[in-house]
This record gives sequence, C-alpha cells and structure tokens, in this order.
Amino acid sequence: MAAPSPGNSITLRVAAPVGQTAASDLVSVVAGTGAVLTSLDVAESTPEALIVDVSCDTRDAAHGEEVEAALEALDGVEVRTVSDRTFLLHLGGKLESAPKVPLRTRDDLSGAYTPGVARVCRAIAADPREARRLTIRRNTVAVVTDGSAVLGLGNIGPEAAMPVMEGKAVLFKQFAGVDAWPVALDTQDTEEIISICRAIAPAYGGINLEDISAPRCFEIEARLREELDVPVFHDDQHGTAVVTLAALRNALRVVDKRMEEVRTVVSGVGAAGHAIIRLLMAAGAPHIVACGRSGAIEPGSDQSDPHKAWIAEHTNTEGFSGTLKEAVVGADVFIGVSAPDLLGAEDIAAMAEGAAVFAMSNPDPEVDPAEAGKHAAVVATGRSDHPNQINNVLAFPGFFRGLLDAEASDITDAMLVGAAEAIAACVPSEELNPRCIVPSVFDPEVAEKVALAVVEAARAPQDGGRS
Repeated sequence: MAAPSPGNSITLRVAAPVGQTAASDLVSVVAGTGAVLTSLDVAESTPEALIVDVSCDTRDAAHGEEVEAALEALDGVEVRTVSDRTFLLHLGGKLESAPKVPLRTRDDLSGAYTPGVARVCRAIAADPREARRLTIRRNTVAVVTDGSAVLGLGNIGPEAAMPVMEGKAVLFKQFAGVDAWPVALDTQDTEEIISICRAIAPAYGGINLEDISAPRCFEIEARLREELDVPVFHDDQHGTAVVTLAALRNALRVVDKRMEEVRTVVSGVGAAGHAIIRLLMAAGAPHIVACGRSGAIEPGSDQSDPHKAWIAEHTNTEGFSGTLKEAVVGADVFIGVSAPDLLGAEDIAAMAEGAAVFAMSNPDPEVDPAEAGKHAAVVATGRSDHPNQINNVLAFPGFFRGLLDAEASDITDAMLVGAAEAIAACVPSEELNPRCIVPSVFDPEVAEKVALAVVEAARAPQDGGRS
C-alpha cells in the first residue's frame, strides 16, 4: 500500500461543536484513517461552532473520501468543503510572464518599443550573434514535449503533459534563475518536431527536450544538435545520467571501491539507460553489462536499433550471456531504469559485498528498497519518499545556467562529467553515508557549482567527445 503523500494533500473545512476536545477529536479521527495531518487551522469561531481547516496527506482520492466520511461520522461535525490542494496549486497554471524594465513614462516606452527598439533590431540584423546579448535569448530555454512518454503516465498527449512542463519551467527559475517556457507540440511526427524546433530556435538560448518517447527522441536530439546553434539537452537521457554518475561516485566512496574496478549491471536500454552507460564509460567505468527485456546484450549481437547496437559494441567485454537475475550475481553496482519488480531480496544478496543498488523505475522500482537495503550497502531510488533520490532537478537547472552563461552551442562529455562531479562534491565528507550520497535539491550551492563546472568545461580546450 502506498504511503500518504503531499501529492495527494487535501484540506477539509469542518464545522465542529465548541468544546475542549473538539480539536483533539479531529486529530484522532484523521490519524485513525492513516492520513498524515499537516495542519489544523481555526478559520472562524462562533459561540455555537468552530470552523476548522483540516489539512492532511492521503494516499489517493479514495483515501481522501475515507477521511471525509470519518470526520462526518463524529457527533455534531459537518464537512462543508473538501479541496484538493494539488489541483488548487495548478489553477490557472504555475507560470506568468513579467517585464524586467519599467514602463512609467513616454521616454520608457520610446526606449523599450518604438522608435528606440528599431536601433536594437538593426544591430541584431547586422550581427545575429547580438541576439544572445540583447534579447531574452540570453536567459531563456524552451521546454519542448510531444507528451508521448510522460514519466509514469506514458503517451498522454501535449495538453495533459503541460502541468509537467510548467513544473519543469518553475524549477529552472527557482533553482537557477533561468527563464523557461513550455512548448507542447500537437504532433508526434519526428520530422515535424524537428522542423518546429528549428523554426522557434531564434527565440531561445537552449532547448530542453522532455518526455519524448524512444527511439524518436534519439533522432530528434541528434538532428537538432547538428542543425541548431544552441545547445539541445534531452533531460530524460542526460539529466538522469549526470545525477546517476554523481550518486555512484559518492556511493563508491562510501564502500571504498573504484569506478575503474567495479562491475556494473544496467537494466534498461532505452533513452536513460543508453545515456547512463555512455556517461559511466566516459567517467572511466569499463565493466558494464546492459540488460534488456530478454537479458544481457551480448557483444556483436544483431541489434536493429543503432543505440542498442552501440551498447552491443561497447559493453559486456567478457561476453556474459544470461538473464538480469544471472547478471547481477557478483556485481558491485545495479542501476535500474526499466520496469518494476524485476529483482528480489535474494538477487541483491547474490551481489558482491558492499553493493550499490540504484532502483530508479518510477513510481515502482525494480526491487523493493526495503528488501534491497537488507543486503546492499547503499540503496537509491527515483522516489522522494526514500533516501538518496536520483532527481534530475539536481542537474538540469545549473547545467542550463552554465550553458547560457558560456554561450555554448553544444554539449560535451566533459560538461556532463564535470556537472556530475560538482553535484557529488556538494555532499561533504563528514556528511557522506549510505543514506546520504546526493545533496538536497534545495541546497543553493548545487546549481551554482554545476553551472561553474559547465562553464569551465565549455571554455577548456576541447579534447573530449560530444555526449
């Protein structure tokens, strides 16, 4: 059974009879349903009744109805309204545009718009590079999706994907001061998406591709990176890979193992799995076995997908053949970006001593974290209700801050590895332990250090490959 979550938070406005036990009765009833009480606020008091706002986290809508019924069952209690706090948060969307310059006088208007703006337009026409300095392109990112692979929801389309894209844009602004705007496309045609992104690129300093299904996401990203003069970042691939590498660096510090020596098994060879494998290898991890639905991808195996063909060519150097369960026997590291419930406690027990398990499938991981924790030294997931959440928000805001500050036109392995090392370094040695291998997403230093690492990599002599 899922635990109560802030994502299912409700507020019930309740009329309760005046009495010394009124508040304690409400608290007791809510607790009895298994909900988590977060606040109890008196909205109004009269001689006859107390009007109280009872806020609590629930498991789902049905659990919320259970809480409502339990409160209604109290003598003299009336539930007047029930508000879903998550839906209230989204009313009217989560973003707005705001001017950065004052428009108080006719002189202000003449400078910001006609006739003064014409001088700036002519300067950009004469040298298009000036657009990065004199327009919002200097600090603006397009968050582009077709809604075909929204995390945990699948192919729900562009309208339904918008709340996620808005949330992404809020995170860009909150954590790195980057202005981002959702661009939800009502097409899932690869060529049309590429064409649209090419057409809108002049307004943006970078493009963040989001929740586009594989294998189309690979071609879209590759083509745009070839054709555009602004960086194109597919967060489902590169953001996940950066944070995974950061967490692995610290996990290996905890268990005193070296990246060059550990044997790693990756479950999932889609967009995220492919990017993780490439980045781990760029960071010096040569011993990787990748597993798809039918087991280990063997060297030289015939793969119709070019990205799986790359994996077949560059991983599993010892030629292992077998299932995922067989692959993890004796492995030092398991990284899952695939499907829930693929492994059990007995599989984790069969791994090497001091094993690290990153079960990142959402919302249900590849192995139960509690069961994995009985045998693995370090356990990480993609969930916020467990320690060591592999959360992309640690990477993408600062990464784009760095790209924009460096006026970068492309993304390299050196930038990605540098970003991962910066994230890992945000966990001080004295705080590093099996339940703390990544910093808090609210650590203000993370985005700053990631941005600096990206700028340094962008300005260093380019001797590394593209990501």
